[in-house]
Amino acid sequence: MERGSPDGVTRGFSGPLTPALGLLAPVVPGAARRLGVPRTLANESGVALTFDDGPHPEGTPAVLEVLASVQARAAFFLIGEQVERRPPLAARIAAAGHLVALHGYRHRLQLRMRAPELRSDLERGAAAIEDATGREVRWHRPPYGIYSIAGLAAARAATMRPLLWSRWGKDWRKLTTAERIAVRATRDLGPGDVILLHDADFYSAKNSHRRTTEALPAILAALKRRGLDTVLPV
Repeated sequence: MERGSPDGVTRGFSGPLTPALGLLAPVVPGAARRLGVPRTLANESGVALTFDDGPHPEGTPAVLEVLASVQARAAFFLIGEQVERRPPLAARIAAAGHLVALHGYRHRLQLRMRAPELRSDLERGAAAIEDATGREVRWHRPPYGIYSIAGLAAARAATMRPLLWSRWGKDWRKLTTAERIAVRATRDLGPGDVILLHDADFYSAKNSHRRTTEALPAILAALKRRGLDTVLPV
């Protein structure tokens, strides 16, 4: 059983794969397990920090600066069309030793896309990141964390490994605070956990990335107190 999941959470997910599993996977460990999509990193002694929706001209450099101040590493799930608008910033992420991964070419819900659209989105997004960074894209997370059955199949056919999250700061919200983000992101945190944050506000509340940047030092300090390093998916 996945660490932190309630007893019996996998019950009811033994039938055929359905769209409902994709909707539930970000928040129900049993649904993610049925799809074969990890929410945590196995056999890791540290925690993975992940940032979605960038690169952003203000949010991404601010996050990179905080990470560099404590030599922390993170995975950035990038949007291809944003990479095309600012390829040097995507290259800067990779040059700093962080992982560049794909969030999609556009930030679209997979359940509303047909199979050819899904394949094109993956191909264009990966090409944008690889052209900007010179790094092969090996990891994928869909917008909203929601896979369609066809989308998951397309990612796997493109030899990308899916990764969701086990902890989140809900930092995209308009009325949240840096303190709330840090508390949510680090609650019951342990080895192998994957934290979801955002370094951009393209698809969330305006200036939400500023609260994320404000929360990040507290999150990193909480990791240090618990003896947890930041690790990258491998």
